[in-house]
Amino acid sequence: MTDTLEAHLKFPDNQRCWQLILAAMFVLLALIAFWPTPVDQPVSGQLASVLQFVHSNGVPGWFNYRLVEASANIALFVPLGFVSRFAFVGKPLWQIGAFGLLVSGSIELGQLLFLHNRFASLSDILMNTTGTIIGALLAAILRSHPET
Repeated sequence: MTDTLEAHLKFPDNQRCWQLILAAMFVLLALIAFWPTPVDQPVSGQLASVLQFVHSNGVPGWFNYRLVEASANIALFVPLGFVSRFAFVGKPLWQIGAFGLLVSGSIELGQLLFLHNRFASLSDILMNTTGTIIGALLAAILRSHPET
């Protein structure tokens, strides 16, 4: 019998355990998403300085705040997709992606309706959904990758 990388890393096989992890992740995600001010506001000056430094040292201009923000939105939702793949075993990738779209859309709608210092954005929904799909793909690869 061939062991999988998942077994080697001792990922819990219990779907209920993954669902509990997902519930805990929702609490953390809600804290980030519904913080009254933009979460990058405390470090915006440092981020601007870092970007200025890297640009002055040859990094192209397309590596800018928008790219950093988009990358952060993707990275924030990769764990959601990863854990969802284990929490909802057997669901096709498109349903995990739709779940990420629903979560992200709900967050953006909540920001639009209730947080005047936050900015709802369709690009955030797209990036968050992309992160969810990437996380789900990583989980699927990990789950099916035979140990070498």
